[in-house]
Amino acid sequence: MGKQVEGNGARRRKRRSFTPEFKAEVVELCRKGDRSISEIARDLDLTESSVRRWVEQAEIDAGRRPGLTSSEQEELARLRRENRVLREERDILKRAATFFAMETR
Repeated sequence: MGKQVEGNGARRRKRRSFTPEFKAEVVELCRKGDRSISEIARDLDLTESSVRRWVEQAEIDAGRRPGLTSSEQEELARLRRENRVLREERDILKRAATFFAMETR
């Protein structure tokens, strides 16, 4: 199995990242239907839930299933980050305006 990390009494797998090419290959293995998703996940030392999520996302990206495509998810994450920064900047400007308004009195 993969490396395990201790955390709050539970053993958890260290977070790994995989290339889009690797994920596509795993999805293709699952689509062939020779073996089950759980067998493929076990053979490649992956979690079954990750493989299932990759297969589901590939179906969404291909238009065979409803949901946000990968590019839409990336755009949404980018917009949320941008929105957070804009809110922080607005709050800073509000505090500065309040401070300077009190100073001029």
